[in-house]
Amino acid sequence: MKIFPDDLLYSREHIWVAVDGNMATLGITDYAQEKLGEVDEVDLPKMDTYVERDEPFGTIESANDVFELVSPLSGEIVNVNEDIVDDVTILNSDPYDTGWIVVIEMKDPEELDDLLEIRGYQDYIAQEDE
Repeated sequence: MKIFPDDLLYSREHIWVAVDGNMATLGITDYAQEKLGEVDEVDLPKMDTYVERDEPFGTIESANDVFELVSPLSGEIVNVNEDIVDDVTILNSDPYDTGWIVVIEMKDPEELDDLLEIRGYQDYIAQEDE
């Protein structure tokens, strides 16, 4: 059963976003981790890296696929979850809590307007699965 917290925003690239002021925490959705299967390796950016909206900032590899992490927001990465590099299983077991990936200081909070709320994301993945 896929889980989608209703207090998050979602991208069409299966990234969730939790907003706190001008900071945005990003991670992969339960849908993405389920499609990936057991995660083998994670390649993340370094802190202070600037990312552009709709541009890749890392990868997650599994036996099934290589998942490109596409940023839904522009800004500077101010925190990276090194725990998921040391223990990649966290991405499968807890993608919304301890499995967060990066924190971005947003350059343009208006980019949040293009993200989906829970119902829109659920509708989107239902169409993708057809």
